[in-house]
Amino acid sequence: MQILCGIDEAGRGPLAGAVYAAAVILDPSRPIAGLADSKKLSEAKRDALAMMIKEAALAWGIASVSAQEIDQINILQASLLAMQRAYIAMASQFGIAATLIQVDGNHCPRFDIPCEAIVKGDSKVAEISAASILAKTARDASLLELDAKYPEYGFAQHKGYPTALHLERLALHGITPEHRRSYGPVKKLLMI
Repeated sequence: MQILCGIDEAGRGPLAGAVYAAAVILDPSRPIAGLADSKKLSEAKRDALAMMIKEAALAWGIASVSAQEIDQINILQASLLAMQRAYIAMASQFGIAATLIQVDGNHCPRFDIPCEAIVKGDSKVAEISAASILAKTARDASLLELDAKYPEYGFAQHKGYPTALHLERLALHGITPEHRRSYGPVKKLLMI
């Protein structure tokens, strides 16, 4: 019997915070209505679906790679590492191994089992949609924690993305330890 694990990441583009990934094996006997690419769902819908996924899935795992690690290995490698960590977290927590992994995008992390990269997989494969939702909600929650730690930056609003507000606050208050120093707008401030 094939056991499909979907994996996706969230947070490649932001200037601050970790990149997150999630791995999900859905239960065919407990379908979840409304799964979609997390970017196409409202925050309230994502939060509600994340709870349903954690309750109904056969297995799930979430992992991250820090801003410091991103700066050391680059965002693509960091995204792939987060995906590997998410799968390991899921497999060790639930004791279930997949027979096939499908990841969103066009790069596969290294696994000991077959892995397929599917462009726009988060809107084509339910397991990848579920992983997309878990990764996004976990990352958003971590940005709320950053907002509490650094309230002057507005992380709750822009979630670390390079918005006008974020760039303005970055110029005003400087770089936090959570900013990705290898990213252009942050690197530029380091050179001043």
